[in-house]
Amino acid sequence: MSKPGQHVVPNGRGWSVRKAGSPKVTSTHATQDDAVRAATRIAQNQRTELYVHGRDGRIRERNSYGHDAHPPKG
Repeated sequence: MSKPGQHVVPNGRGWSVRKAGSPKVTSTHATQDDAVRAATRIAQNQRTELYVHGRDGRIRERNSYGHDAHPPKG
């Protein structure tokens, strides 16, 4: 079973970092860029996925910091 990823989601006037499947917010930030930086550090430390959502709630970006079963060639 893989570890849950980190999600950057809109939260009222700001942005939150939330662990997948958790109702708790890990941290709240004024800008999406600040939230992405915080979530990236967590995802890298935990070797998990990072999901960045837009204001509409849809995933607009995804990055993997875990073991890649299909790494790019070259």
